[in-house]
Amino acid sequence: MAKVVCLGEIMLRLSAEAGTRLQYAQQLAVFYGGGEANVAVSLANYGHQVQFASKLPANGFGQAVEQHLRGYGVLTDHLLKGTGRLGTYFVEQGTGQRGTSVIYDRQASAFASMSEPEWSFAELFAGADVFHISGITPALSEAWQKLTLELIKAAKQAGCSVNFDCNYRKNLWSQKAAGKFLTKVLPFVDYCSAGKLDAIHLLGIPESSQEISYYYQKMQEMLPNIKVFYSTNRVVHSACVNELQGTLWQNDTCYTSKNYLIDPIIDRIGGGDAFTGGILHGLLQGSSPNEVVAFATAASVLKHSVKGDCNQFNEAEVLSFSQSESAKIER
Repeated sequence: MAKVVCLGEIMLRLSAEAGTRLQYAQQLAVFYGGGEANVAVSLANYGHQVQFASKLPANGFGQAVEQHLRGYGVLTDHLLKGTGRLGTYFVEQGTGQRGTSVIYDRQASAFASMSEPEWSFAELFAGADVFHISGITPALSEAWQKLTLELIKAAKQAGCSVNFDCNYRKNLWSQKAAGKFLTKVLPFVDYCSAGKLDAIHLLGIPESSQEISYYYQKMQEMLPNIKVFYSTNRVVHSACVNELQGTLWQNDTCYTSKNYLIDPIIDRIGGGDAFTGGILHGLLQGSSPNEVVAFATAASVLKHSVKGDCNQFNEAEVLSFSQSESAKIER
């Protein structure tokens, strides 16, 4: 199996139960998660040696995060401890035609407050095959934009492939700021999670009535260094019923998974991270493009069936699900 380094902020998530507004909630469920951490958990579930790098407060919440990661087999040698707080976000679960809403409370967190590298790049990337980071991290501050670029360049110098998930969050920065940063960082990226909306709104590709392969082709022309693009196509019928299909672009060819109807959705948050983890696993295994996108999409669909931010299924379970035709009882 491969050695992977994931870096980003992991946060405390507080969720009201479905049907309860946040301002009227009497109790909140506690989870821990973040884009890069969720990918780390998926890859550890599939047997890879995964290090998660971040910075946590030196208190009980920091200890809880570390226990969460270790419980899934994620290595924490590069988890820094220091002053500041653990970033937090609050979730009001959608129901029916009312979508889920998120409130971030992450300013002055131990991670977001970092302004200089606090890791030895040589130690962080020693022997690593892939470095994974997302667009959420550089959205935190100008300092983190600089740090993200430094980290990616250091990973490339160490011989790592770089996987970058655009993961645009409108609550963190504007499309203009995100697009400007992407022009700096994507020339150093090997694998990229980016779909139609990213192509149009972040990379400036003209909108067209053509299929997703048109956008992949245009992104490939702009960024010939990127070997693989991938994304999901989601049709939202309600907060609890979605259709999901995965796509992957490799060697000038677009590959598409089967379309899944997810009904009901238990928890949508982290579904994209489960897809990214599945893509990376398939690429690291040397699977065919069709196998890669089929596995990743099945992993994402399964994530929608459990509470919390991270995927809780191993490789055998994902493969079994992807090959099944129904939700029959497994005896």
